[in-house]
Amino acid sequence: MATTSGPETNLHRSSTLPWPGLLWFAGLLVVCYAPILVKLVDQWMNDDDMGHGFFVPLVAAYVAWQRREAILQTPVTVNWWGLAVVGWGALQCYLALLATELFLMRTAFIISLVGCILFLCGWQMLRALSFPLVLLVFMVPIPALIYNQVTFPLQLFASRVAEIGLNLVGIPVLREGNILELASQRLSVVEACSGIRSMLTLSFLALVYAHFFDEKPWMRWVLFAFTLPIAVATNAFRVMATGVVGEYDPALAAGFFHTVEGWIIFATALVCLVLTHRLINWLYRFRRERT
Repeated sequence: MATTSGPETNLHRSSTLPWPGLLWFAGLLVVCYAPILVKLVDQWMNDDDMGHGFFVPLVAAYVAWQRREAILQTPVTVNWWGLAVVGWGALQCYLALLATELFLMRTAFIISLVGCILFLCGWQMLRALSFPLVLLVFMVPIPALIYNQVTFPLQLFASRVAEIGLNLVGIPVLREGNILELASQRLSVVEACSGIRSMLTLSFLALVYAHFFDEKPWMRWVLFAFTLPIAVATNAFRVMATGVVGEYDPALAAGFFHTVEGWIIFATALVCLVLTHRLINWLYRFRRERT
């Protein structure tokens, strides 16, 4: 006779995924969260900070597909705690709707998804899918309160670095907060130039890059930690470069050329990320050879 231990029942243990239950719960999730997901996709389309949002679920699905053999061999166990997690997600969504808090609404969908996987497949399956589920967090914009608290200090830092750099190359500049006064122009270090935009995308790419190009799980989080200084430093350099080229031709500091400059700086940030990865690996091998 089968026995039950805690909320996890061995009666339903198997190595076959419960496809009918997964499809049923997936359909319910989509129906329940459809208005929230539609607005989220709309923000991906119209918010430059969240242009990477379209790729997040696709990359997460691909990572899960890569692990399909291990996932299919993972024992499936019904865990009733999953229903509690689903209930947590539903309650969070309801309270967020009352408070009009978009971040909590959207993360409630991910919490409910986690609860469904836990309920239908158990802890082992949830661990097997942990990394793709973590990636889904990057499809949700950070809360406006945190965004505003982080952005302005980054704007001031980029302004200070740009001021120092411009003075070093012989271009006189007067800084007032995030405003740089040059002889021929005024530069305003807006939110987009603070580094927060590239940091959001770069942090997602850092985790994906480390997953595909490094077998060490800890490398993902080390590169993730380095995305902040890389994003801030490259965007500070962008502000300085804008001031330099603007002294020769103010038209180069705005419009199409400014947009192209942004893409070049982001590509530079990616190169810095790859070089950081190689440097860390070199230090890691050097230390292992010495011990």
